[in-house]
Amino acid sequence: MSAQALLALSQFETIVSGLDHPEGIAYAPDGSLYASGEAGQVYRVNIAGKTFTQFASTGGFGLGIAVDAESNLYVCDMGVHAVVRVMPNGATETYTTGTADNPLRIPNYPVFDATGNLYVSDSRDWGKKNGLIYRIRPGGEAGVWSEAASGYTNGMALHPDGQSLYVVESIPPQISRIPIAADGSAGTAETIVALPETVPDGIAFDANGTLYITCYAPDRIYRFSSTDGLEILFDDWSRTVLNAPTNIAFVGASLDRLAAASIGGYGLVWADIGVRGAPVHTPRLG
Repeated sequence: MSAQALLALSQFETIVSGLDHPEGIAYAPDGSLYASGEAGQVYRVNIAGKTFTQFASTGGFGLGIAVDAESNLYVCDMGVHAVVRVMPNGATETYTTGTADNPLRIPNYPVFDATGNLYVSDSRDWGKKNGLIYRIRPGGEAGVWSEAASGYTNGMALHPDGQSLYVVESIPPQISRIPIAADGSAGTAETIVALPETVPDGIAFDANGTLYITCYAPDRIYRFSSTDGLEILFDDWSRTVLNAPTNIAFVGASLDRLAAASIGGYGLVWADIGVRGAPVHTPRLG
């Protein structure tokens, strides 16, 4: 691992500021960027004009966001212990609360696959390794999919080939990979990369399958590939640009900007890092 960041913080630009501790961030088919706030706010961001509006509330504490083909949002809300669907007009409804015998406690991050299954991480208790992942089928039927990546199960990303789910475990800090079997069940988890003395939070893939990892602490974005290993892409020891970065997403019509939510900096920033992101699935659920 390089001890020096590969890219300068000056490459970042502020998209918007003045949000309430944003954590979730997602780019939607309608061309807008969306973010969540710690009092349940749901923000719609015009990336061309660099303006935002709060158009909805989930009622609790918003974390990660997934999007479907009609730009409905699926917001993990740890305050109401549910994934809340937010329609473009601001109307909301509960999409899932988990299962009757194992309800969601700290729903953290949602990821769609190509067929509309929604994978949802539930972090549970810090340091107790009791986190898990649910799979919610189209229509809302929920079940526990895997308990393997249990170390405060956090951000997730589907590999571009669709055959495995990558999962952030914040303690002990590492990125794990869970294969998705032909029948949809979870395979055996493996550690892809350990991140000692960090608190990783979010991940995203570029079009080449390289993984980008944000750390709540220290204030960094890492890049990881099988060829180059783990490298520090950006480092912000002064907390002036990347202030406790959480979720990340590639945004724009060409997915050519890497955007990050800075929960400690009250805003969203982005940078051109010379690659395009892997498209995430935004299924049509009907």
